[in-house]
Amino acid sequence: MGVRLVVVDDHRLLAEALATALQLRGHRILAVGSPGGAAADLVVARRPEVCLLGVAAPGEPGAFEALRRIRRERPEVSVIVLGPVGELRGVAAAFAAGAAGYVRSDERIEVVERAIARVRAGEAAVAVDVLQGAFERLLRPAAEPDDESLRLLRLLTRREVQVLARIAEGEDTHAIAAGMRIASSTARTHVQRVLMKLGARTRLEAAAVAARTGLLERVARD
Repeated sequence: MGVRLVVVDDHRLLAEALATALQLRGHRILAVGSPGGAAADLVVARRPEVCLLGVAAPGEPGAFEALRRIRRERPEVSVIVLGPVGELRGVAAAFAAGAAGYVRSDERIEVVERAIARVRAGEAAVAVDVLQGAFERLLRPAAEPDDESLRLLRLLTRREVQVLARIAEGEDTHAIAAGMRIASSTARTHVQRVLMKLGARTRLEAAAVAARTGLLERVARD
């Protein structure tokens, strides 16, 4: 007998393709949605037995807000996350948010169907090695890397980082002041503090430190 399902993915075409494949195998598709954030509304409204939730970037902040809401408002619904397994932080975050299973997003349809059967039976649907790695991450989170760019970033205020970015663009004090809408004297003070904290004697040297350590790229990434 088929399972009542809601299928949601950040990519609509993937959600529709998966839903079609499962429907052909005898399951009842109650709703198909995109992006992943729509999962909670669909689950609350349709009351499936299982929700398949595709998440492209499980390591991103807020990736599992919909999952947390499902667990609060429809705790009887089992949620299987479909996503990458290269970064165990994302897998750990899924289980911390209440996922019943985690399946690699490029698995065969047979694997997805077995996962559905397992969560309906009250079991965890996840490969043993992935589960072990995820719970290791939950219990013993990796320490933040203490590299040079992170060390320097911790020395700078948000304003000083903005000033450093403008220094790296080759702006002089007047341009920095105008661009940040601050007095020239204030801009000059920020520049001096940036040079001091980076251990640089000149603006050119400060820009070189930023480039060598990847400090500004880290700011953009974080």
